[in-house]
Parts: sequence; C-alpha cells; structure tokens
Amino acid sequence: MSTMADALSEDHSGTILSIEVSPGAKSALFPAGYNEWRKAIGCRVASPAVDGKANKAVIRLISTTIGVPASAVSIVSGLTSSQKKVRISGITKAQLAGLLCSGSAGK
Repeated sequence: MSTMADALSEDHSGTILSIEVSPGAKSALFPAGYNEWRKAIGCRVASPAVDGKANKAVIRLISTTIGVPASAVSIVSGLTSSQKKVRISGITKAQLAGLLCSGSAGK
C-alpha cells in the first residue's frame, strides 16, 4: 500500500512534491487526499486555471500549510498541467513526510 511519502523525493536544495491540482474548487485544501496510482498528493485551490492564478494559489497554499515562506516553494514542472512537481527548499523529505502524514502540516 502506498503512502504520501511515495509522492516525495529529495534533491540538492530541498524536497520535490508530486501534486495533482484541482483548480476552481469551492474551498482550498492541501493535502486533499492521495492518488496512489499517480503517487500524487491532492491540492484543491479556488482560483481558476487562467493566467497562472491557480499556480500562484498552489504556492501560497502549500507555503502556508507547511509553514515556509512562499519564496521557498516553486513549481518545477507542470505549469500548464494538473500534474505538477513542486520544490520546497530547505526542508528534507523526512520532515515533509512527517508533516503531511501526521496531519500536522502548518501547526
């Protein structure tokens, strides 16, 4: 059985997170479930997928939830796709997995 940790990988400057974005949602939520087939964590944002609005909302939501500055969060692939890779600088895979899997992200 897969866990959210399967959606994480470490690189030289932080942790890469695989997410599946649902723009135009009624409310913002991260993490919003886990797709074990795609090994991606769900991310719902209220902003539409127009002119980069959803991407900006994703960065704000993840940074707020994880408790890091927005400047530490960047989309490294999938700018025009619902499947994205997001780098969170300055945090290890183990730290991020602990936050996401325990449900204490941002607390």
